[in-house]
Amino acid sequence: MAQKVLREAEGLREEITLWRSLDKRAGDLIELTELLAETPDPETEADVEREAETLRREFERERTLLLFSGDYDAKDAVLTISAGAGGTEATDWAEMLLRMYLRWAERRRFKAEIIDSTEGEQAGIKSATVTVSGRFAFGWLRAERGVHRLVRISPYDAQKRRQTTFALVEVMPEADEDIEIELNWDEIRVDTFRSSGAGGQHVQKTESAIRLTHLPTGIVVTCQNERSATQNRELAIRVLKSRLLELELEKREEELRRIRGEHVTAGWGNQIRSYVLHPYQMVKDLRSGYETSNTGAVLDGDLDAFMQAELERLATGRPPSADDAQDD
Repeated sequence: MAQKVLREAEGLREEITLWRSLDKRAGDLIELTELLAETPDPETEADVEREAETLRREFERERTLLLFSGDYDAKDAVLTISAGAGGTEATDWAEMLLRMYLRWAERRRFKAEIIDSTEGEQAGIKSATVTVSGRFAFGWLRAERGVHRLVRISPYDAQKRRQTTFALVEVMPEADEDIEIELNWDEIRVDTFRSSGAGGQHVQKTESAIRLTHLPTGIVVTCQNERSATQNRELAIRVLKSRLLELELEKREEELRRIRGEHVTAGWGNQIRSYVLHPYQMVKDLRSGYETSNTGAVLDGDLDAFMQAELERLATGRPPSADDAQDD
């Protein structure tokens, strides 16, 4: 408990220092602008414009942090990507999404670790689970939950036809010592097996991979990227707790939606974003309506604008965008 209070206090001190810095920089720019009005100087004006743009971007980023008011927004996150139907095209799309989120984490200087992945039969991945550690990691990534759709000319189609494929992204707050999730080991089956991932001779000769099956819910967690069974077991327990926590949060949200009388579409109807690479370039979020034609930057991890638009939509209580037109 004491450690939690200390972490929260340190985080608040950092926020106060940051906002004071932004306020001082803004004040300095105002003073410079007033001086330039009396004594114009093109070189100084260019410097002021550059600093003003930098300050604007930093302000927008920090303003987004004010949207993180959820109980678990400050937590680390567990991200799971699962390929939809569509064979090689779907597994390739899942791997593209995995790279996108790893690059996003790198941009934000978050620590991202792949703890489990299942390769596709020909290319890509069937699924992957990643832990993302950093300030408000879950707060940012919760905007990414849902089905992501890709439209492109498939590199795996000899006739070069346009293909549409899907992948599911799930995001959970990582359970830690501050979150009380009790596990009943009478309801959990533990299996050990040899890792199928990278790791050299060690993983091929020892049964270091761990699979936990939560029998009441059917939740299955596999961890095989650590070099010892003990490490994989500890990580699997954390992920299982995170999944159980997310299940409880979903129940609460569903009950709130029922009370408010909101209609909830299940399954693949929950598409949140379309990534169109042919016949034109466009990434569009179907909830906030935010879109960009710079598909390369998005797939390279430039996601903050999409996340911010969705977080602001949620904070203001606006319904999802009505413009859900399908791509031809």
